[in-house]
Amino acid sequence: MVIVYKMRNTAYKTLDNVTHIVYNITQQKMNEVFTMFDNRLKELRQKRKLNMKQAAQQLGIPYTTYVGYEKNEREPNSEVLLQLANFYNCSVDYLLGMTPQINSGEAADEETIFDRFDNIKPLALKKFPMLGEIACGEPIYADEDKETYVMADSDIKADFCLKAKGESMINARIYDGDLVFIKKMPMVENGDIAAVIIEDEATLKRVYYYPEQNKLILNPENSAFDPLVYIGEELNHIHILGKAVFFMSAL
Repeated sequence: MVIVYKMRNTAYKTLDNVTHIVYNITQQKMNEVFTMFDNRLKELRQKRKLNMKQAAQQLGIPYTTYVGYEKNEREPNSEVLLQLANFYNCSVDYLLGMTPQINSGEAADEETIFDRFDNIKPLALKKFPMLGEIACGEPIYADEDKETYVMADSDIKADFCLKAKGESMINARIYDGDLVFIKKMPMVENGDIAAVIIEDEATLKRVYYYPEQNKLILNPENSAFDPLVYIGEELNHIHILGKAVFFMSAL
């Protein structure tokens, strides 16, 4: 029994040593990979003639987070790696130092379209919540679908977006199916296009408010539709979601 115990104890120690060696090798390899990643990330940024602040802004990520990637203080997850690869027009394998080629079948020193043309810039994207549809016609039920998001230019200064439905705003170039981006605010200037909730219904119109008359007019941008006029206590059932600041149309 003593011999068996000693043999078993020796086996456990051997297994523990092997596990420790494998862990150290794996950890060393990971450190090498992310050191290469830091170097490649810096090279790609400098080739694009960007500083770290500009790169972070165009990617739509915090400046300190981006600095952490280049200085080997943070490790990006798979989603961030893909975002960086798309931004710098390279493969994830190239970023991690697993291949000398920027893209498959492409030489490592080949210029990208962003290097050749100063007036073409990569588009940094941001995720905007999609809060359902908004009427460009008769008001429709405000269906807030907070699980849906739209990726759009990070320069758009908006809080959420809605899909236009109807034709009452076509003279403002907002058509059925367009995405309208809204900046949240409780009141807008007269003449601004705004998303307005009327009880449980939403509509997109030009807003004209006359406090001395206690009157609100929601004007369409299509002569086939009549203005919506609310006065007195009717205003208690109206809530402005915010100002329309941008819209996107399909070609």
